[in-house]
Amino acid sequence: MLRLPWPYLTMLTAGYVLALTYGQLSLQASIPITLLLLAGFAVQPQNHRYARYFGHSLFVLLAIALALHYLTGFHNAQVIEPQRFSDNAVPFSMYLNLDKPLLGFWLLLACPWIIAQRAFSPTLKTGAIALTLTALATFTCAWLLGIIQWAPKWPDVARIWLLNNLLLVTLVEEALFRGYIQGGLSQRLKHLPYGEHLAVLLAATVFGLAHWGAGWQWMLLATLAGIGYGLAYRFGGLAAAIATHFGLNLLHFGLFTYPMLAG
Repeated sequence: MLRLPWPYLTMLTAGYVLALTYGQLSLQASIPITLLLLAGFAVQPQNHRYARYFGHSLFVLLAIALALHYLTGFHNAQVIEPQRFSDNAVPFSMYLNLDKPLLGFWLLLACPWIIAQRAFSPTLKTGAIALTLTALATFTCAWLLGIIQWAPKWPDVARIWLLNNLLLVTLVEEALFRGYIQGGLSQRLKHLPYGEHLAVLLAATVFGLAHWGAGWQWMLLATLAGIGYGLAYRFGGLAAAIATHFGLNLLHFGLFTYPMLAG
């Protein structure tokens, strides 16, 4: 009997209900949802390998399109109007996305193997160590690049930012980049002497490339952070990777220039 990752599904569902409360779906959204269902059926282990290849290929194409908001039918609500959290920061705005979280549902339901079952204590310890080291590396690099400064704050919109970042951003991204990409690569490369290390680096590189639109500095920082998240996933499972990622974002939001210094 298939054991579903109910804690993760519950978190994601809570975030999606929040997003749906503010935004809305139209009939066109049924197209990518139907295609995701098709991909989910295709990747089941009992199917022929070519059917599974088709399912994963379809999912990757849909993942790119949904993450870049290319598909219609999703009316994402803007819950934070453009504003500066610090005098010298660039304006920040935020939407509650209804398209990107569908990837999280697909991954948790169609690929439950992305959840590496670990005991609570080792997961907590791994997350704490990974967050400390990742924060030191990324914030030092960002400071040297002139992207952030010390800017402690707690704006009025912090609560909605927290919910969105944990439930609809961090959880989905870690399920995709660490669980699906790194986990899949680990299985494919496990016969190599340094296959696990290579899987961490490749997944982190893909994560960095996903930040292409923000400039090379953010690509570098995302790749560096992705290595930290990848090590957290390898030694502590998905929960440790999510904790590391969310912890880093929270430190950035609360203690430093967010999202970055104005040019």
